[in-house]
Formats: sequence, C-alpha cells, structure tokens
Amino acid sequence: MRSLPLLVLALVLTLPVLALLGAWLPVGPSGAQALAILREMAATVLPGYVWTTVWLGLLVALGAALVGTAGAVAVTLFDFRGRRQMEWLLLLPLALPAYVTAYAYTDFLQFSGPLQGWLRETLRLEGRMLPDIRSLGGAVWVFVFALYPYVYLLARTALGERAAQLMEAARLLGASPARRMLQVALPLARPAVAAGVALVVMETLADFGVTSYFGIQTFTVGIYKAWLSMDDRIAAAQLSTFLLLLVVVLLQLEHHAQRRMRFAAGAVNRAGSAEAQPQWLAGRRCALAWLVCLAPVVLGFVLPMLFMLRPLAADWSVLPWSRFLEWAGNSVRLSAITAALGVLIALALAYAVRRSPAAFTRQVVRLAGLGYAVPGAVIVVGILLPVSWLQQALPSWGLPALIATTAVGIVWAYLVRFCAVSLQAVQSGYTRIPASLDDCARMLGAGRWGLLTRVHWPLLRRSAAAAALLVFVDVMKELPATIVLRPFNSDTLAVVAYQLARDERLGEAALPSLALALVGLVPVILLSRTLRSSGR
Repeated sequence: MRSLPLLVLALVLTLPVLALLGAWLPVGPSGAQALAILREMAATVLPGYVWTTVWLGLLVALGAALVGTAGAVAVTLFDFRGRRQMEWLLLLPLALPAYVTAYAYTDFLQFSGPLQGWLRETLRLEGRMLPDIRSLGGAVWVFVFALYPYVYLLARTALGERAAQLMEAARLLGASPARRMLQVALPLARPAVAAGVALVVMETLADFGVTSYFGIQTFTVGIYKAWLSMDDRIAAAQLSTFLLLLVVVLLQLEHHAQRRMRFAAGAVNRAGSAEAQPQWLAGRRCALAWLVCLAPVVLGFVLPMLFMLRPLAADWSVLPWSRFLEWAGNSVRLSAITAALGVLIALALAYAVRRSPAAFTRQVVRLAGLGYAVPGAVIVVGILLPVSWLQQALPSWGLPALIATTAVGIVWAYLVRFCAVSLQAVQSGYTRIPASLDDCARMLGAGRWGLLTRVHWPLLRRSAAAAALLVFVDVMKELPATIVLRPFNSDTLAVVAYQLARDERLGEAALPSLALALVGLVPVILLSRTLRSSGR
C-alpha cells in the first residue's frame, strides 16, 4: 500500500504514452476504420515520412558526430593558446533553440535577405544566388551546429579519463600521430560518441519548429497535420506510435553505448596512473585547432545571434515591445509552475527509492522518468486522446475543459516531458548523502517527514535549485506541446517566435528569439563552470 501513491504518480506521468498505445488499433467497430486509415497512409504519406525522417536523422547523426568529436579531440588531446576558452565556447550553441537558429539563417540567406540582395547588386545578376535554406540540407545544417554539443560533452568526458596517458604510451611504442588517433583515441571515445549521437537524433526526431518552418515532411509534422488539419485522431495516434518506436530503438542504442562507455572507462582506469600532458601545438597546427573549435561556435551561435541582432539595430519600430512583457510573463509563469512541481515530484520519487530501494520501486521511478525521451508531439496526442474520450463519455463533466482550456494540460505535458530532468538532478544529489545519516536520524527518533525535511532537504538544496533551473529553461524553449496545449490568450515567447517567423515577420521574431537565447545561456554557463571545476 505504501507504493500505491508512487505507482499513481508514475501512471499520471506515463498516461499519455499508455493512451497512445491503447488507441493505435482500437477494438470493436472502429478497428476496421483504424486498419483502413493505416493502409491509406501506407499507400500515400507514410513512405515519405519514413524516408525523410530516416535521412534527416542519419545525416544529422553523421554531421554531429564529426563536429562534436573533432572539438572534443582538439581540446582534450592537444594543448594550444586559447584551449581553455575553447572548452566552454564549444558549449554555446546549446543556448540557442534549433528553431531560433533556423529563423536567423533564413532571415539572412533567403532570396529577399541581405546577403543575396547584396550579391545581386554587386554581381549584377538575376535570380537566386544561393541554395534554398528551407530544404532538407538546410535542416541538416541547422541541427548539426545546434546539437553537436551533446556529442562534444560525452566524447570530451570519455577522452579526458585516460586518453592522454594512452596516447603517450602509444607514442613511446613508436606509433605515428595518425595511428595514435585512429587506433587509440577514437576507439576509446566510440561508445561516448554513439551515446551522444543517439541523443542528437532523438532531439532531431522530436523537433517541430525547424521541420515545420522549412516544410520538411517528418513524422512530427505529419502528427500535427493529422490532428489539427485533418482532425483524424487515429491517424495521429498511429503516426505517433511509429515515431515512438523509433525513439525506443534509439534509447536502446544509447543505453548500450552507455554500458560500453562505463566498461571502457573502467578498463582505462586500470591502465596506470602515470601523468601525461596533452601535445602542444604551435604554428599551422595551432591554427588548425582554432579552426576546428571556432567554426562550429561561429556557425552555431555567433552568426545566428548576429543575424537576429540585425533587425534590432535596423528598425526598432517593428519590434513588438508592447506585447513582449506579456509573452515573457506567460513563459515565466508556466516555467516557474512546472519547475516547482517538477522538483517536488522528483523529491518524492527519489525519496521513495531512498527509503525502499526494492526492484519494484526502482522500476516505477524509471518508468516515470522515461518521458524525456518522448517527443512533444507524441505527448500532445497522448494527452488529447483521453481528454476526447472523457468528453464523449462524460459530456457534463468539466474535466476535459479544465485540461484543454487552462494551464493544467500544458503543465501536465511539461511534467511528462521534463520531470526526468529534475529527477536525475535530485538523484545525483542523493548519491552524495551517505546512508549512515539516515540510520543516525532514525536512531534519534526522526520519522519519514522529519528525515526528509531536517536531514535530506538541507543537503539537497543545491541539487534541487539546479533541477528547477534546468526544467525552467527547458520549458521556456519548448515548442511542440506549447503550440497546441497553451491556454487561450497565453502565448509564450517560443510560440510567438514561431508564429511571427511562419508569417515571414522575421524582424519581429528577433526579440522573443533573442530572449530565449539569453535564458538558455544560464545553464550553459553553469555547465561550463561545472566541467571546469571537475577537470581540475
């Protein structure tokens, strides 16, 4: 019975996925209709969704692996002037949502943009000077330089363990620099790179802002089209299930890579304790290292920020200053509510595992934390399906209207999506609290509530604050669930930036987009400080 509240909480967080699976092939008279819809999609749009989604994921995975691994190798295995600055500069693209980067490049590179206009005036030529940024190749470009830090972070951690020592040992054995790189460094980082690539592909599959704005027909765009344009719940549920299956496959690959990464780290730690310094670079080699590190930062952060700042400097009158505070207030309000609830839920789940580390409790908590891997579009369909069922079964009840027209539904979606972020941070804080403190507190007569409030909470404050900050920033930038489930007259910065950009009002979209970028800088700064302190 003690596990009943925990199980109910986990079911609330996983209900959207369960509702989605239950609605894919309905039983009864609607079963034939569901099969007919599935056959119709298989003959029309489904092959295109699969082809485009798979190609997009593969190309982004390849590009992010190359860019992220190159940056990690440069700052880990080599030493050069400015290396310490490059270590945190490579994290800056994490501050920009991918859809903001897409708006910035589109504003500058499109046919009517300043670059092609200047080229036409200079060269006296007509027509398009550059390829269309709103294409599959343009989306790959945006995703690679927006998401490569996931690969960079994990590869840098793996290479920082003992890569320099093993590279030095290989040098003493007569291996050439190219052989040391190919046969020592890259195999050591391979599991970490695979885990980072899996995260990058999951973020790419979950995206709605870039693919919708560029007109790329992926599963996420198809889900919104089926639900909002065609009002076909069954088709939306079926497309969501296909997308969910892809995410599950990527999760399994990521877990496998994480296990191999732990094994590689353990094997390397036994290789010896001799100190080895990264190889010093000078001259052309130093310039090459600078190019490897600065190019992704410039393409993924500096240029998009400059492109967004251009409309601000050109014409301040077009900017929606009067509405900006209202949009920012809605974003802050929803983010603060979700962050507070997310931390409370994470404390409850982590404390339950601490009190009763049985296999059942751990599995329930793990189930509650799987929502972070579920795309926002899937969560939207999973929430709206039971709402529609309740509306049909109990039309006189106000529960469906409460979820669909107030902040309840959107906060629920946020918690399903980002509760895992706060849970991971709180559980990380619990690992630093020895179990002997719990035994001492019980011997002194502390009950369950006293143990949590008087012993655990003072030691978990920093972890809880970090969890709240991470959830706050993630909610501020979230777009797919927000654009559908937000309450009436409660536009957020992310939604407004998308709508203005979709209406080709990119100058007005610059202000909310830059606000999101500034908010995103906060966790990046904290992350860079954490990595710098851990590397000492």
